[in-house]
Amino acid sequence: MGVEIKVDGLTKSFGRDLIWKDVSLTIPAGEICVMLGPSGTGKSVFLKTLIGLLKPDTGHVVIEGTDIANCSERDLYEIRKLFGVLFQDGAMFGSMTLYDNVAFPLREHTKKSESQIRDIVMEKMELVGLLGAETKLPGEISGGMRKRAGLARALVLDPEIVLFDEPDSGLDPVRTSFLNQLIVDLNAQIDATFLIVTHDINTARTVPDNIGLLYHKHLAMFGPREMLLSSEEPVVRQFLNAQRVGPIGMSEEKDADELAQEKDQELPPLPPIPLQLEPSNGVPRRGQREPGAWCREHGVTPPPGSFEDNMSMATGA
Repeated sequence: MGVEIKVDGLTKSFGRDLIWKDVSLTIPAGEICVMLGPSGTGKSVFLKTLIGLLKPDTGHVVIEGTDIANCSERDLYEIRKLFGVLFQDGAMFGSMTLYDNVAFPLREHTKKSESQIRDIVMEKMELVGLLGAETKLPGEISGGMRKRAGLARALVLDPEIVLFDEPDSGLDPVRTSFLNQLIVDLNAQIDATFLIVTHDINTARTVPDNIGLLYHKHLAMFGPREMLLSSEEPVVRQFLNAQRVGPIGMSEEKDADELAQEKDQELPPLPPIPLQLEPSNGVPRRGQREPGAWCREHGVTPPPGSFEDNMSMATGA
């Protein structure tokens, strides 16, 4: 499972407000990708454009040979069957039990019997660790459980692409760590293509195979995790290492005076690159690379201490 998403020259604006321009990248089949960027850079807009909820001004999004940015409604409907989406707040129906929430896509889009639906729902709820909570309402459970229920619902149609819109928002670091491990384990099990929008730097440093960064109305960089974590590009270095020195300010971009004040400041060293989070069963995923492989292939010396087993960030803790 898992299909490639090819994005070419994508531009989106709302009226005179340009969100981003000429975004081009290829999300590899079956791999985990993370999309980062300061608040307001259009990360959620990018997800909505990928699934056809928003139409771009120009450009192409090609999935399985279909350009969903320029196809018919019928073709778009068929391509959307490839997607599962985990929304920021789980997007649960408050008056429905978790079971009925998870079963909803099956009842809406398939002709399966209730016994078949029950088998699928229980399988997905077990997958996300929610067996025994089927009769609870969304308001009776924690935010982390709602996220997992939303993930179970996103998986019931066996999607080949799963989009995660800030899955860690509102979660404490411990729940985020559990969710990150769940995402990695799911990718290993179902082999779908995953794209995660997040602000969590620890997630970005330890979970994905590839990282993208939207900044100042364009795609600053997209590529293998080690490429970005070892990058000296100012905006990439600043964002991925949560540093104050760099082009990003409180209002996204610093003005000339702020940049002038930082001109002679010495940048802090790049932190070590942590080990990538592995599946719980220890079996490598399709998109998983040997630690340091990209750096060796491209003659890049990683920061001292990179890829060590005793690094705290290597476990997503």
